Amino acid sequence: MGMWASLDALWEMPAEKCIFGAVLLFSWTVYLWETFLAQRQRRIYKTTTHVPPELGQIMDSETFEKSRLYQLDKSTFSFWSGLYSEIEGTTLGFFMKDAIKKFVVTQCILLPVSSLLLYIIKIGGDYFFIYAWLFTLVVSLVLVTIYADYIAPLFDKFTPLPEGKLKEEIEVMAKSIDFPLTKVYVVEGSKRSSHSNAYFYGFFKNKRIVLFDTLLEEYSVLNKDIQEDSGMEPRKEDEGNSEEIKAKVKNKKQGCKNEEVLAVLGHELGHWKLGHTVKNIIISQMNSFLCFFLFAVLIGRKELFAAFGFFDSQPTLIGLLIIFQFIFSPYNEVLSFCLTVLSRRFEFQADAFAKKLGKAKDLYSALIKLNKDNLGFPVSDWLFSMWHYSHPPLLERLQALKSTKQH
Repeated sequence: MGMWASLDALWEMPAEKCIFGAVLLFSWTVYLWETFLAQRQRRIYKTTTHVPPELGQIMDSETFEKSRLYQLDKSTFSFWSGLYSEIEGTTLGFFMKDAIKKFVVTQCILLPVSSLLLYIIKIGGDYFFIYAWLFTLVVSLVLVTIYADYIAPLFDKFTPLPEGKLKEEIEVMAKSIDFPLTKVYVVEGSKRSSHSNAYFYGFFKNKRIVLFDTLLEEYSVLNKDIQEDSGMEPRKEDEGNSEEIKAKVKNKKQGCKNEEVLAVLGHELGHWKLGHTVKNIIISQMNSFLCFFLFAVLIGRKELFAAFGFFDSQPTLIGLLIIFQFIFSPYNEVLSFCLTVLSRRFEFQADAFAKKLGKAKDLYSALIKLNKDNLGFPVSDWLFSMWHYSHPPLLERLQALKSTKQH
């Protein structure tokens, strides 16, 4: 009788208490699930202390151990290690200046956008969700348009890629797949992070490519420092005047050769050619419309506000926070996982596109170098990887490339 009495009491609870209890329960469930996954991956970092046989040809034991320890520390002190990485790559003054810029830019964008959105919801009538969705669509397109030209340069320095063989080969490759390239830039990403990357942006016939300086071997800041200290020419790693310089060369940040940079770009351009960018935009906007529609359905429910302590009023801003942050959280978790699965599929497809361009061999070596430069650990718990990794693990990508790799 006691169990049935407890169930009856649960069903007789006020709706607002049931809602708050459900939100709290789901929040703890997600936290415990994420903790469980993190512990599985942490066990991998602890127990995999030697290079697995299948990795012997692509990673030396010193790099493997350095990556393992880095990821182990990161999993334990994720916040502090992230903050340390930011401060370590420049100075404290740069960090504070960067933080202030981010705050100012965010407020300049967020405040007017939020105010206009609330106004549209207030005057929009029964179909306000359509107008709100259209407004956010326009804002997102405007931000994408102006970000690279007016916002990103506030934080990093963008310079045109100098004339030369690399630029010519990039232009030839873009033309071969009808990519409407107009400019190629190099961004000083090394001030912010040691991670390497490349991307493109722009609408219609005005596409631009951005290469991180950390991706380019001859642009690498550490490589340049070594060359200045030793008087060496680029990429002549067997020369040096002291044991200290030799040690620096051994552990220097590699970057990629021109052929490997082109292979990485072939992958990125594959995302464009295969329509991945457009597909992601469509999915994002469909999700946005659905969320605004459900918001319109739920915003009038008093019990939602009462569940969070608002018994006598229903402020629109509070309603946005409650519904989008808490009520939609189960949906957002499922959507996030589905998008992760889709992203991994897109990555394999982009790699396959680079193969068709004849870049399999160079992409293979570039992925190994980038994994080393980014201190990526190539061994993952399958469940942690499936849930979190939007990019396939290194071994899976290499195996897919190896099947038809050019020799």
